[in-house]
Amino acid sequence: MTEEAARANEEELVRRAVRGDAEAFGDLYVCYLDDIYRYIFYKVGDERRAEDLTERVFIKAWEAIEGYELRGYPLSSWLYRIAHNAVVDHYRSSREEESLDAVAFTLADKSPGPEQTVIERREVSRLLEAIAELSEEKQRLIILRFVEGLSHAEAAQILGKSEGACRVMQHRALLALSRTLGSD
Repeated sequence: MTEEAARANEEELVRRAVRGDAEAFGDLYVCYLDDIYRYIFYKVGDERRAEDLTERVFIKAWEAIEGYELRGYPLSSWLYRIAHNAVVDHYRSSREEESLDAVAFTLADKSPGPEQTVIERREVSRLLEAIAELSEEKQRLIILRFVEGLSHAEAAQILGKSEGACRVMQHRALLALSRTLGSD
C-alpha cells in the first residue's frame, strides 16, 4: 500500500492493527517511518542513532498497539510521543552530548563550493546553537512545525496543549531565536 493510501485509510488500518493484523501495522509503518525518523534525527543529529531509535519506536508501538484507542486523533500523535520518550530515554541513558558542529556538518548542503559550504555550516551551527538555548518544549514545537511541517493543530495535539498556546509558544520561540541570531 502506498503512503497516500495508508494515510487515507488510517482509521481502518489502525483498527486492524489493534486486532493484531501485522500487515496493517506494516502499512502504518511505511506511512510514518520517514516522519518519525526525521523527527528523531533532528533531535539526536546522528543517522545511525536515529535509525536505531526509530526502530525502537516502531517496536514499542507494535507491542502497545493492542491498547491504542481511536479518539479522533491521528496515529502520528501517538507515534511522536513514543519518539519523544525514546529520545529522552536515549539521552538519559547515554549522557552523551552530540556536538553541534557534527550536526551542522551532517545537515549542510554538500553541493556548493567549499566557500559556500563553510558559510552554510556556520549558519546551520548558529541556528542549532540558538535552538538549543530554547526550552525542550519550544525545541519540540519548532521541529514539529518547521521541520515536520505539521499544522498548529497537529503540533498542539502532540504537545498536549491548546492550539492557541502553541501559537503563543511558537511566537515566543521565534522571537527568542531572532534575538539570539540577531545579536551575533
